[in-house]
Amino acid sequence: MNDEQSIRVALLAITAVVFPIGLYHRVQSQATREHLDRRQEGWFILLTLRPVALVLAVSIIAYLSDASYMTWSSIDLPMALRWAGIGLCALGGGLLLWAFRRLGKNLTDTVVTRREHSLVTGGPYRLVRHPFYDSVALFIAGIAISAANWFILAAGSVVIGLLVVRTRIEEEKLLARFGDPYRAYVARTGRFLPKRRA
Repeated sequence: MNDEQSIRVALLAITAVVFPIGLYHRVQSQATREHLDRRQEGWFILLTLRPVALVLAVSIIAYLSDASYMTWSSIDLPMALRWAGIGLCALGGGLLLWAFRRLGKNLTDTVVTRREHSLVTGGPYRLVRHPFYDSVALFIAGIAISAANWFILAAGSVVIGLLVVRTRIEEEKLLARFGDPYRAYVARTGRFLPKRRA
């Protein structure tokens, strides 16, 4: 097995763990059969985020199924850096699973909260308000670096950028829903990085 095949096998192993568990949590969160109005994200996010995420997913699947499909956008990276990307991907995957577990049935794919939504402040949410997005960023960056692929990195960067833009809307919705408890949570936690303690 050559280095390229080893990288792909490692990525396949990580995604084979993360995606089924993520899918399980998504299905469980849909048990309420509650309609969520995704239009509240705003038309810009609504019309860009999911299509770009689909392009990203297709490019990752193409690379994982056969690296030659993505050679047109490959870049030359040292193998040590590519293996560091595997570590980054695994770290992002682990954090993602931790966030899934803590969110439970509060998980949505939009900024709208469910009728029986609770404010989650434990686990990784104790440190930052959006560990889910942090983990997605680490996961995508890890895949892009290990695949040594500029297109995956570019598409992933657009997805992360759109998620960052969307957090402003999401936090407005959470503040409207939870009021002072959410305001206190914001005061003690950073959006994406832990706040420095005084």
